[in-house]
Amino acid sequence: MANPPAEPLAGTPAAAAASPAAAKPRTAPAAPAAPAPVARITADHARRLALRAQGLLGSPDRRAGAAGVLRQLGAVQLDTISVLARSHELVPYARLGAVGRRPVEQAYWGHGTAFEYWSHAACVLPMEDWPLFAFRRRAYRDKGRVWGHPISPGSYAEVIDRLRAEGPLTSTGLGGAKRTSEWWDWSDTKTAVERALAFGDVVVTERRGWKRVYDLAERAVPAGLFGREPSDAECLTALVARAGAALGVATRSDLQDYHRLKAAQLDAALPGSGLVPVEVEGWDAPAWADPAALATEPRGRHRTALLSPFDSLIWDRARTERIFGMTHRLEAYTPKHKRVHGYFAMPLLAGGRLVGRVDPAREGTTLVARQVSLDGPRHVPALAEALREAAGWTGCGAVRVERLDDESLRPELEKLLG
Repeated sequence: MANPPAEPLAGTPAAAAASPAAAKPRTAPAAPAAPAPVARITADHARRLALRAQGLLGSPDRRAGAAGVLRQLGAVQLDTISVLARSHELVPYARLGAVGRRPVEQAYWGHGTAFEYWSHAACVLPMEDWPLFAFRRRAYRDKGRVWGHPISPGSYAEVIDRLRAEGPLTSTGLGGAKRTSEWWDWSDTKTAVERALAFGDVVVTERRGWKRVYDLAERAVPAGLFGREPSDAECLTALVARAGAALGVATRSDLQDYHRLKAAQLDAALPGSGLVPVEVEGWDAPAWADPAALATEPRGRHRTALLSPFDSLIWDRARTERIFGMTHRLEAYTPKHKRVHGYFAMPLLAGGRLVGRVDPAREGTTLVARQVSLDGPRHVPALAEALREAAGWTGCGAVRVERLDDESLRPELEKLLG
């Protein structure tokens, strides 16, 4: 995403590569022995558990809307790329259908019901989970800086004083985000306010024209939440439990990746999380499941939708391949001549499976499918349905398909698209 260079999150390959010790071969610590599984489930059952946990199997809770989706997932990733819409809009759309932009914005910003912070990446998080990220705020404070950017003496206090005196401000209102035209070259003020955000003195609960609005956490976070400082162990145990509920069934690496925890943090929290060990047919690693998910059979209506590459159903490439058999990666930052599926290829979910990809664009009131790949002719009706719905949601009156990897599918597709 187009943000200034972020400090690699703990537990990620980037963090390992950035470490001075990365040049020396190291043996990763062995994971603790997994306890005996309490149940054995098929790969198909695991897939349906994952879909239901992510709100993509069964009747959607339209009354709860985008706010309900956020609570169910626990985190919605933010990204600046906007094709059909930005990713944080595509996530509730995939689950609820044609939800409007305004209800989504209201669910995330402006009502104090959510905040932005580092989770799986830069994410919108439910406000009730503010205390659970105290462990990460303390870690940043102990480190003393964020992203390696130094700041001049007094800048941090000046930012806090400005916000206290003037109320919520954007980085522009605080004095500018950049020193030069380079996107990564933060101003001293921008560095200071982002440090205050990481430390927890400042919070973002609002955006104006996609710009973050910074406020004092003591003012914007409800007092009953702001004053809570659970221990690291309490934070991690709760986050692992929430990740398990959002995933349905997961390996150790799946659980670690959801909120980007360190391996040692996960291992310490897992025993108290309430998740139970299970064995999944075809998985080469032990798994854990939400016991509430195991108690009922995952069944119901499947959504047909195009998924953002940043959707939490598929943001973990290894998990996506294991559950759905699709190897998918975002190619937006890949040189054009090396792209296989397109700039912002969106996997097509239909019948509970990933059955193709569409690289979309908009030209006026026409939705353009620049490149389409599909796993066979039986999925053409689902593709047409997804394209028609996406066109209607984005205010497009027509759909044009440019490149079809299998041109023999074009006559039926164009007939269904009308």
